[in-house]
Amino acid sequence: MSAQSPAGSQGGAKVRRLMAPDIAAKKGVEPIVSLTSYYAHTAAIPDKYCDFLLVGYSLDMAMHGYEMTVPVLLELMIMHGKAVARGARRALVVVDMPFGTYEESPPVAFRNAARVMKETDCGAVKLEGGRRMAETIRYLVDRGIPVMAHIGLTPQSINVIGGFKAQGREAAQWAAIEEDARVVAEAGAFSVVLEAMAEPLAARITRSIPIPTIGIGASSVCDGQILVMEDMLGLSPRVPKFVKEFGEVGAAIERAIAGYADEVRARTFPASEHTYAMKDEGGAKASGEAAGAAPASSRATKRSKSPGT
Repeated sequence: MSAQSPAGSQGGAKVRRLMAPDIAAKKGVEPIVSLTSYYAHTAAIPDKYCDFLLVGYSLDMAMHGYEMTVPVLLELMIMHGKAVARGARRALVVVDMPFGTYEESPPVAFRNAARVMKETDCGAVKLEGGRRMAETIRYLVDRGIPVMAHIGLTPQSINVIGGFKAQGREAAQWAAIEEDARVVAEAGAFSVVLEAMAEPLAARITRSIPIPTIGIGASSVCDGQILVMEDMLGLSPRVPKFVKEFGEVGAAIERAIAGYADEVRARTFPASEHTYAMKDEGGAKASGEAAGAAPASSRATKRSKSPGT
C-alpha cells in the first residue's frame, strides 16, 4: 500500500490518511494544525498531532543556509517529499512548488505538479499567488491535482516586494488581498495560506471565503496554523516576529555535542558497555596485550632515534 493512500498502519492498527477534502471540511468545525517537515523522522513524530505536513520551500533557508526560498530546485523538493510521505502515515502531505516551476503557464505547472504527485506520493501541492494564479489553480484542480493557495506575504516574490514585509497593515492594501482570497477559492483551491498579514484583514478573509485559511503570522482568527518546525523547536538562529518557540532543541543539541566532545577527548567514551568483546580466550588475550601496548606513534619515535642525534 502506498504511503499517501487512504489507509496505512500505525502500531498495527489501520490509520486513515487525511486528504484534501478532509482539510476543507474542517472549516468552522475545528482548528487545523500543521507544520513543515523535510525528513522521514520529522514527519513520523508530528504525524499523530498534525492534520497536514508541508514540505515547504523553506527548506532552502532552514536546511541549506540560503537567505531566501527562490533557489530551491524541483528535484530537491521531490527528494524531501518522498522522505516525508514515507515517514507520515496519517497527515496529508503537501509539497510546495518551487519558483519557476508553475508560473509560466498552466500546462507547465501541470507537468511539474504531476511529477511531484507521482514521484513523492503526496496528496496535494501548494503554490503562491492570488488572481494571477487563478487560471493555473483551476487547470490543476480540473486535472486531479489538489491545490493549496498562498497569499499575503509570498516569499518567492520578495525580490519584487522588497523583502519579508507584513501585508495588509494599511487599509489601501485590503481590497487587492481580499480579491486574491476570493479568486483562489473560486478557482478550486481547498485551502489558502495567509502569511504575515494584519489580524483584521485575516479575520475578514476567514469569514468571507468558504475554504479554510491557514495562518502563519496572521493571528489566531484563521481556521488553522502552520509554522516552520525548526523555528518553533528553537533550532533556527533567527525567527520572524510571529514565531513562538515551543522548545529549546537547539540548545539541547549543543549541550549533547559538547558532552560527546568532552568524553571523546577524555577517552571516557566509548566505555566498556559500548564496546564489542571477543568470544574466545585468544582474542581476549590479544585484546589485553593491545590495550597494554604503547601507542604506535610513541614506539615509532623511540625507534627513530639515531646515534647522531
